Amino acid sequence: MSHQVIRSDICIVGDGAVGKAAALGLAQAGLSVTLLSAAVDNSTASMHVVNALPDALDVRVFALNHVARHLLHGLKVWDALDANRIAPVTAMQVQDAAPDAKAELGFDAYGSYISELAWIVEDGNLNQALDSALRFAPNIQRMNGSAEKLSSDVNCARIRLADGRELQTSLVVGADGAHSWVRGQADIGLDYRSYGQQGVVTNFACEKPHHGIAHQWFVAEQGIIALLPLPGNQVSLVWSAPDALAADLLREPLSSLAERLHVYCAESLGRLTPLLPESIKAFPLRFIRPHSLVAQRVALIGDAAHAVHPLAGHGMNLGFADVQSLLDIVINREAYRDCGDARVLSRYRRARSEEVALMQLTTDSLARLFGSEIPAVRLARSAGLNLLNRLPLLKRKLISHAMGK
Repeated sequence: MSHQVIRSDICIVGDGAVGKAAALGLAQAGLSVTLLSAAVDNSTASMHVVNALPDALDVRVFALNHVARHLLHGLKVWDALDANRIAPVTAMQVQDAAPDAKAELGFDAYGSYISELAWIVEDGNLNQALDSALRFAPNIQRMNGSAEKLSSDVNCARIRLADGRELQTSLVVGADGAHSWVRGQADIGLDYRSYGQQGVVTNFACEKPHHGIAHQWFVAEQGIIALLPLPGNQVSLVWSAPDALAADLLREPLSSLAERLHVYCAESLGRLTPLLPESIKAFPLRFIRPHSLVAQRVALIGDAAHAVHPLAGHGMNLGFADVQSLLDIVINREAYRDCGDARVLSRYRRARSEEVALMQLTTDSLARLFGSEIPAVRLARSAGLNLLNRLPLLKRKLISHAMGK
């Protein structure tokens, strides 16, 4: 073991899409960046699937909003994505599919004077484009290593690796997932609650054209079903299913899962057919709210900073909004302040706290509301959906907020 000291302006721990985007943006601004692939949340990392066939679609996809697209375009990553594998979302149909419920809510891009509500992008497509950009970016060193200890003082932060190396930096950015090692080392407490659900994901071909419409059904005790448009007549399933049901879905053939879904999508999408090679994955759903987004010379982004229910599809969007905010604040700081200055981190905390809290409150409340089987609650939520569907001005405001505007 050798005590080698490696210095950089910023060290980012975790090399998922959010961490890569942060590294790229900071390096493009002229800062030296170390991107450490260590202590990453395994439950998130395991979702990055290498396809057995080059043209096979990833089962993990993201609905990226306008803020995410703007960030990736500014990083010169958006145009590097394989455009043939991106599906624009032009409308969304939401239905309360609980017994005796007759409620629906529709959003469309045309009614909001825009061309797209969001874009469905595969995990592999996104990460490959980011990796390509990182290979040609100056000021970035990518490292692998087992991180053992994080310490900081008024002058710098230090990460000690198991092989004896030490990383010294002005700022440590925790982008290492829901089980963040950085967050734990910084002694940042958190509120944690499991939803008792798994996000079950897989892909299907659909008999009828989807026309760029994303469909979502709230099915009470069976959770929340979403079918998102993919290129061609294909859709991506995201089923927020209770743990016991999720176990059944993972065990049964995908043809049986398609039959389950036919009850909801027969009219809009027709018969569903599993795509080859067949693949289905699941990841735990949980609510995670750290007591702070920052500590001494530490900032949290992505799932390390917040975990939300996927019913609104905004987990990755919140992470990219974290990155954009951190870039703006670090790049525009006063010349006499370093990247990890307490005042700089305080600005980041203030900039992100309100939006993150609002999104967590909204998604958590909706998950509870649509999971309730109390008759009075069911009637109230159905009435609320139907009323909202008849208020175009309010719907446009909700769409604008979802797009990050």
